[in-house]
Amino acid sequence: MAALEDRLKERARALGFELVGIAAATPADGFERLRAWLERGFAGEMDYMHRHAEARCEPSSILPEVRSVVMLGLNYPAGPASPSGKTWGKVARYARGPDYHDLLRARVKELLAWLRAEQPGCRGRGVVDTAPLLERDYARRAGLGWFGKNTMLLNKRQGSYFFLAGLLTDVELRPDAPHSASHCGTCTACLDACPTEAFVGPGVLDARRCISYLTIELRTPVPEALRAGLGEWAFGCDICQEVCPWNRHPVAAPGFPARADLEALDLIEVLGLSEEGFRQRFCGTALTRPRRGGLLRNAALVLGNTAGPEALSALRRAVEDEDELVREAAAWAIGQIEGRPVATSVPLVVACE
Repeated sequence: MAALEDRLKERARALGFELVGIAAATPADGFERLRAWLERGFAGEMDYMHRHAEARCEPSSILPEVRSVVMLGLNYPAGPASPSGKTWGKVARYARGPDYHDLLRARVKELLAWLRAEQPGCRGRGVVDTAPLLERDYARRAGLGWFGKNTMLLNKRQGSYFFLAGLLTDVELRPDAPHSASHCGTCTACLDACPTEAFVGPGVLDARRCISYLTIELRTPVPEALRAGLGEWAFGCDICQEVCPWNRHPVAAPGFPARADLEALDLIEVLGLSEEGFRQRFCGTALTRPRRGGLLRNAALVLGNTAGPEALSALRRAVEDEDELVREAAAWAIGQIEGRPVATSVPLVVACE
C-alpha cells in the first residue's frame, strides 16, 4: 500500500486541489517579517492583523496538538475582466464566483474526514484565511512555491491564481522539501505596474495604497490622492498578477464555479441597490465583504474615473444616499465628470516610509 502521505495527496487532488504539500508544524519562518511590517503601519485599518499577530508565530495557537500542516492550493479562473463600457467596473478574478471561504472549507472538511478514517482518533482543523496562520510561509515550506516581488505565492506550473488552505493535524506526516529558490530574477513588472505605487520595495506591500485594500478592507473614504489609481477596479485588483510572466499561460480551474454576472459590474445598477437588494445580488460571494456602503463608494469612484454624463443621474441620486460614504464618493465623481473641483474632508494618504 502507498504511504499515507501519498494517499493523502491523491485524495486532495481528487477533491480538486491542484497543489498539495506537507510542512512541519514548527514556528513560521516569516513571523519577524510580519512583525516588522505591522510596526511600519502597513496594515492600515486591518486591526485584526495586530490583534492576532503573536498567534501567527505558532500553528499550535490554532491546534495545540498539531504535528503537521498540509497546505493546499485550488486554482481560480485567470481570464481577464471584460467591462462592457464606461459604466462598468472590474472585479478581481478570485471573487467572480462563490465565496472561496465556503468553497474551500467544505473540501478541507472532506479531506479531514478521509484522514480520520485512515487514522482513527486523530485530531485536525481546516484553515481558510480566517485563522491566524501564515499560509504563504507554510505553503513555501511545503514546496508549493516562492514569494514573488508582489508578495504573492508563485508556482512554476500554476502561476499565482490560486487560493491557499491548510489542514492542521496531530498526525506526524513526512514533510516535503521546502521551496528555497526564487524564480523572479531581475523582473520588476509587478512593482512597476502598480498604479498606486503600493510596493515599498520587492516583497514589501504598503496595504494602505493597495487597490484591493482600498476597495475591500477600507471602511472610510478612499484618500483623494489614490482615487484615480483605482481606474476601473470596483472590487479588488489583479494588475500585479496580470503582468507577471509566470501567469502568461492560463491554467484550468475546474474546481471553481465562476459566475458570468460577476465578471464585471454594471455600476449604475450597483449604485441603485438598497440594503436588501445588495444582499440578494451578492449573497454568498466575496463582494459582501466591503458591505453595501463600501461597494457603492467604489462604484461611484470608478464612474468618476471612467464615465461621462451618462452616469450623472445615478450619481445625483447617490448624493442623497443614507450612507455618508456613498454620498461623499458620489459628489466627488460628479465633480470629476463635470470638470469642477468638489471640496471633501478626505485626508491625503499617509506617505510611505
